[in-house]
Amino acid sequence: MAMLLSLSLLLGSLIGTTQSCVDQASAHTRTGIVCRVTYPAALVLNEKTAEVIQAVFQHAQYPDVKGKKSLPVIGRAQYNLKNLHIYNLAIGRSEVELREDDVVGISIANVSATFQGTLRYEYGNWLIKVAQSVAFEIETHIDLVINPRLYCSNGKVAADTSDCYLTFHKLTLLLQGDRDPNWLKRVFTDFLSFTIKMVVKSQICKEINNLATILADFIQETAEHFLSDGDIGMDVSITSAPFITSNYIESYHKGLTRYNNHTAVINASVFSPAQLTEHRMLYFWVSDDMLGPLVTAAHQDGRFFCNVTGKELAGLFETDLSTPMPTLLDQLLSSGNSVLKAWSTSVPHLWTTPQGTFVRSVAAVEWTSGSDDLDAPALYFEAEVEVVVRADYAEKKLILNATATQVSILTGSFSPGKQQLSEGQVEYLKEAVEKIGIPKVISYMEPGLTTVMNRQGLDLFEIINPEVLFHQGYVIVQLDFGFPHHLLVDFLKRTLE
Repeated sequence: MAMLLSLSLLLGSLIGTTQSCVDQASAHTRTGIVCRVTYPAALVLNEKTAEVIQAVFQHAQYPDVKGKKSLPVIGRAQYNLKNLHIYNLAIGRSEVELREDDVVGISIANVSATFQGTLRYEYGNWLIKVAQSVAFEIETHIDLVINPRLYCSNGKVAADTSDCYLTFHKLTLLLQGDRDPNWLKRVFTDFLSFTIKMVVKSQICKEINNLATILADFIQETAEHFLSDGDIGMDVSITSAPFITSNYIESYHKGLTRYNNHTAVINASVFSPAQLTEHRMLYFWVSDDMLGPLVTAAHQDGRFFCNVTGKELAGLFETDLSTPMPTLLDQLLSSGNSVLKAWSTSVPHLWTTPQGTFVRSVAAVEWTSGSDDLDAPALYFEAEVEVVVRADYAEKKLILNATATQVSILTGSFSPGKQQLSEGQVEYLKEAVEKIGIPKVISYMEPGLTTVMNRQGLDLFEIINPEVLFHQGYVIVQLDFGFPHHLLVDFLKRTLE
């Protein structure tokens, strides 16, 4: 159950705001990110359900059981079962079902558990009185059924696990390991069995409910951390309850960039459920309304800036261009200490089409000789650049393919004297931006973004055949995956703390 919930929340259900949730139709208009998890993915995660259920049983805190009862022959009995705990546990098969009434059906068959503890009892009548403290064991075979209902609570995915019940196929109470008790022990132990069943059922179902809450917080915190870097964060709290069919679970998220106490707004999303299919395990639908503000925040945070010096700079201009290098640039290169700085001067504008994601921005380039001499050669220019970018992910690395669709030199001058650029110099710089500058920027961005994603743990996932599909106003990432075992380990560590 917990692993299926984690799948529905994975990378999508993040810590939310306190705004109330809305109906599904209204939620679509406010959606920046959609996560669709299909039934094959639920089966993959269900393979690890046994480990989570094992944690539930072992982590449950079983209370002392006290009581009094009048029994035939032996009279009035008092009892106190203390220190109830599990020392042996085996989990049988687990089955999962997605239902269209917002319910996930989980069945765990043949849970074999042995409990241990201490029993103190007193009984007696006018003829005999007995008081004793003995060790006991309880051998059980149980089937467990949970039907968690997913819903929206203050911008978070929550799970109602009240539909939880246990079926006991066996419950044997052994006092001091006695498998052939006399009639007196049988009378005493038989009446305790019903009470013990109620205690175990109550605590297991209570612990499952607690586990669901811990899991939701864990996955939401993990996902929020994944989508945050430095001062840039992302509010991807859900806008409505998850939508469940027999084939998939789908959740809708705000996808609002947060930076410097400002949060973006989405009011007219282009999302439609028909835009996603069901043949892959996991889908992420990402809107331009989410990507655009994210790029704006990166610009405002000074992320689009680079310096190139020394041999790296000299190597760039070994590229063959159709126009001859201006004398000024040759002088700058020959100085050996020249420094080239490039940065974005305006907020990049982003939009997606079936050809890819287009980005248009104005970049400034300052190239100096590295000398303090005011008469040393220097170049400054600004260029408006438009590129179309397509992305792939392979061998745990982001791959970007950027093609220039427009390059214009807006202004420029060279020193000494801040002389204006000639037509030939402008043509050379346009070609240099297209064939040298853009590939160089991409060569920085690929490992840089890969490092950011891996720092958040993406490389720990077994991602299988990911595809990035471009459409009008949105991008779809679809993939299959292997079980993210590190998440289970981290989650169980937190659960058992």
